[in-house]
Amino acid sequence: MGYVTTKDGVEIFFKDWGPKDAQPIVFHHGWPLSSDDWDTQMLYFLAEGYRVVASDRRGHGRSAQVSEGHDMDHYAADVSAVVEHLDLTNAVHIGHSTGGGQVARYVARFGVPQGRVAKAVLVASVPPIMLKTEAYPGGLPVEVFDGLRAALAANRAQFYIDLASGPFYGFNREGAKVSQGVIDNWWRQGMVGSAKAHYEGIKAFSETDQTEDLKAMTVPTLVLQGDDDQIVPHENASALQAKLLPDATLKVYPGFPHGMLTTHADVVNPDILAFIKG
Repeated sequence: MGYVTTKDGVEIFFKDWGPKDAQPIVFHHGWPLSSDDWDTQMLYFLAEGYRVVASDRRGHGRSAQVSEGHDMDHYAADVSAVVEHLDLTNAVHIGHSTGGGQVARYVARFGVPQGRVAKAVLVASVPPIMLKTEAYPGGLPVEVFDGLRAALAANRAQFYIDLASGPFYGFNREGAKVSQGVIDNWWRQGMVGSAKAHYEGIKAFSETDQTEDLKAMTVPTLVLQGDDDQIVPHENASALQAKLLPDATLKVYPGFPHGMLTTHADVVNPDILAFIKG
């Protein structure tokens, strides 16, 4: 574990586990979480012989709670600072939800131009854009995101309990196997971060049009999502990603929720491993 300071003076926390000469896998977490959300995957791929790296987004987890820079451009530049500090090459970048947007912006702006990326994986990710626009009429109306902002500002602690215990993991579905530990861990990660970063991050993950980022991701990219994702509707996310990416492999899991990396790690992890090895 360590910290790197970005060009604009922000301390970014990162984990770096495993053999330094092994192929690196870099994990990008969702909103409003931290690199801890990848613990299951990091342990799994570490056991498979990979070097595993994950950082906390600015304003999230153990990274600095700065006032500015809560947008995809800064998110990607912060990742690049970690990657360059560790001099990672031939890396596989895996992003979940907002982290998928971060992967797309990083790979397009830094990874491909610098020749540091081998493959990418987008899991239940936000690109090309969550917001309903003229170009993407299937998106969600801005009132949905205004509602998220209002709930966060009014009572962030309760809002995070409600998200984790309901739609994020599909725990609101009949017959769901609810884990209080998973709910508590989601809440813990969220509450460690900055309310301002999380509030402004809603605009970043919902209004950033990443069409061109996807088109610039020329590396092989695996796109994964559940068709019961209640956070990022798959018809406007993974289905469109697969059309825009130059080299995409799409897999949609029947009935899986947004947080399927936790609830269905036994299925998703081996699929990602097969893609990396393939």
